[in-house]
Amino acid sequence: MQQYNTIKAKYPGALLLFRVGDFYETFGEDAVKAAKILGIVLTKRGNGTESETALAGFPHHSLETYLPKLVRAGQRVAICDQLEDPKQTKTIVKRGVTELVTPGVSYSENIVQQKSNNYLASIFFDKSSVGVSFLDISTGEFLVAQGSVGYIDKLLQGFKPTEVIMPKKQAKEFMEQFGSSYYTYTLDEWPYTGDYADEQLLKHFEVKSMKGFGVDRMNVGLIAAGVALHYLNETEHRNLQHISNISRIEEDRYMWLDRFTIRNLELVGSANENASTLADVLDETSSPMGARLLKRWIIMPLKDEKAINERLQVVDYFHKQRDVREELIREIKHVGDLERLISKIGLLKANPREIIQLKRALYAVEKLKELTAGAESESLRVIAEQLNPCLIIRDKIESTVQAEPPVALNKGNVIADQVDADLDKLRKVAFGGKDYLLEIQKRESDATGIPSLKIAFNNVFGYYLEVTNTHKDKVPEGWIRKQTLVNAERYITEELKEYEEQILGAEEKIQVIENRIYAELLQDIAAYIKPIQLNAQLLAKLDVLLNFAVIAEKNYYVKPEINNSRIIDIKGGRHPVIEKKLPIGEDYITNDTFLDPEGQQIIIITGPNMAGKSALLRQTGLIVLMAQIGSFVPAKEATLGIVDKIFTRVGASDNLSSGESTFMVEMNETASIMNNLSDRSLILLDEIGRGTSTYDGISIAWAIAEFLHSHPTCRAKTLFATHYHELNELCTSMPRIKNYNVSVKELNNKVIFLRKLVPGGSEHSFGIHVAKLAGMPPKLIARANDVLKRLEQERTGGEKIKDSMRKIQKQAYQLQMFSIDDPVLEKIRDMLNNLDVNTLTPVEALMKLDEIQRLLKN
Repeated sequence: MQQYNTIKAKYPGALLLFRVGDFYETFGEDAVKAAKILGIVLTKRGNGTESETALAGFPHHSLETYLPKLVRAGQRVAICDQLEDPKQTKTIVKRGVTELVTPGVSYSENIVQQKSNNYLASIFFDKSSVGVSFLDISTGEFLVAQGSVGYIDKLLQGFKPTEVIMPKKQAKEFMEQFGSSYYTYTLDEWPYTGDYADEQLLKHFEVKSMKGFGVDRMNVGLIAAGVALHYLNETEHRNLQHISNISRIEEDRYMWLDRFTIRNLELVGSANENASTLADVLDETSSPMGARLLKRWIIMPLKDEKAINERLQVVDYFHKQRDVREELIREIKHVGDLERLISKIGLLKANPREIIQLKRALYAVEKLKELTAGAESESLRVIAEQLNPCLIIRDKIESTVQAEPPVALNKGNVIADQVDADLDKLRKVAFGGKDYLLEIQKRESDATGIPSLKIAFNNVFGYYLEVTNTHKDKVPEGWIRKQTLVNAERYITEELKEYEEQILGAEEKIQVIENRIYAELLQDIAAYIKPIQLNAQLLAKLDVLLNFAVIAEKNYYVKPEINNSRIIDIKGGRHPVIEKKLPIGEDYITNDTFLDPEGQQIIIITGPNMAGKSALLRQTGLIVLMAQIGSFVPAKEATLGIVDKIFTRVGASDNLSSGESTFMVEMNETASIMNNLSDRSLILLDEIGRGTSTYDGISIAWAIAEFLHSHPTCRAKTLFATHYHELNELCTSMPRIKNYNVSVKELNNKVIFLRKLVPGGSEHSFGIHVAKLAGMPPKLIARANDVLKRLEQERTGGEKIKDSMRKIQKQAYQLQMFSIDDPVLEKIRDMLNNLDVNTLTPVEALMKLDEIQRLLKN
């Protein structure tokens, strides 16, 4: 327990699994936690005494079963192993922590999800910017970025790290800026000071400067990255040769998707239970590497016309060449998760079966290289040139490891025959020796005339000869009696003892030789980490592009035309996720969308609830995004100018845990849009202002539409869905605002939703019809209809609001005219322009104000 307490003190925040014999034990509070999480029995040691301690444990071979449960429950787990052979020591066995597993530092396939990355994020706040790095120890990916809080927030939303580390002093700021939904761990301040972080990076990559990686100017990001490596070291992960590169996330290369857009468009995750995301619909990849890359592409669409069209051309080629496509997919399936496999080799944790899988993957790489080299697509030929089947190491695996080895190295028979002469000799002794024992049995039986003589083995005294009582008088004098049974006697001979020592010694020696050869093989493969990682990246890309072609054929997507204009022209567009959820036999109603900054910059869409306004907004955003990741799109035809930012304000949700109401959330999201506009932005606004009173809501929505239309530098393309029919008045005074509505048909007091977008505004909301469809009691519906009729008769609401709006518009024009022509205002403006505020004393300022006031009175 003294040894346990000393080790536990070094890892205060971790749950310590302490190896005792064949068990991993937990003590005290750790035992209480472990028993609860794992559902194992909680017992006590030293019952009733002062040193009574809670105890819970499990067999050491069940570690792979229990460890993932602890990590998924948010525990940091320190694994403490025996560092020496108990047979070799007379005192307490030396123990030490061999690994600290945390949610963000895990590579076991039982903990990490196959189709998702497991990122550890490291954050550092500087005075003017924030640095972040994302490191996945299971794949070797290492990314770095720095920028504003908004940019880092967007990255955290997209990359979804399983653990975020930061300095202790910055934990409060992190919570304020990014919320409390992340699993966080705080570190001491010292790794963030001075050049320590830089030194960690230079030492790890064995370079003199970070210029070669193109990240040398990202000072704040590099501090975060250096601390990430320091953290891996602290968690006892020192074999990190698979982390062979670090690259920056190039902000200007990818479309801006803020956290609200990633959430509102349900790209990779959804707040709704059982909801399908875009990633679910687009993912029919053949390898886990492809699935992970697809998610990254979805949250980081391209902005470069050339790069997008290159992807689209390859997808088009695969779409037309079905045979080539199917052959490539077949081979990629043989590759498996090459990225995580080579990382395990870098960590020196790969088992023999995984080494054989690597060999199979390299055979598949060779076949894929042949197939892509002969392709008509230039992009594919470039991939073929870069693929490297690593023939030398593949042949080495072939000749060194058995074709069907066991999973565990200590099970033996991993190394092939004729690799090591000593190993072959010892195998003959260990496994051929048993045949020799049969020879001894036959020889002694013939010599003594004991027909029932047999040789057997037990753990007490090894190999022995057994003679039944009938024949015991025939036993020669040289045999040594060891045991007497009811009807037999057991003997040993010098010859048997010698052979037994040879056999048992041989098995131990075989284990030592196999371990040595296997360790050497792992080191040899580790020299090929970089080319194999490049293979993995190329195959992941190939897999995603093949997947796009499969999805396009299956879901009837078309190739979009991408250009540098500012026009969005979608004919027959569909929502990629909703169309998959429709009942069998029901067709998705397609819609056209045309946005053009010169003529139709803003479309105001009115129409009842459930008519499909939100779906139309989202589908426009998703079609643009799909095109810019290189996928075909759900439409009859699509011509799209590059979009650099997609903003959304969709749906209402309270953020009560942060003390924010629905309206506050809505205004935060809208403010983020208004402050980050660009000329190529696409804005999707759904029901702005509905979180507050009608008059407030209409006023805000009206002002937003005016602001977007009158913006001096950016004519952002906007779809604006609203219940406020009063906004239809805007088109009379603003030439680039157009009214559309999602049509419905009223038949015998029933509503049929046609879900078709048609020009012109709508006057009705049909809210009561929707309430009826939802199953509201008939009595309640009847009462609502009465109230509605009375309100419509009185016309106190709608007309008044419309009149007010017309007055407001008129007033806005009057203000503009007045400000241009009024000589007094011009004089005041000139006076203010000529003031030097920096040199003005308080008394002078008051005198100037008095002068302005007198001018106005006159």
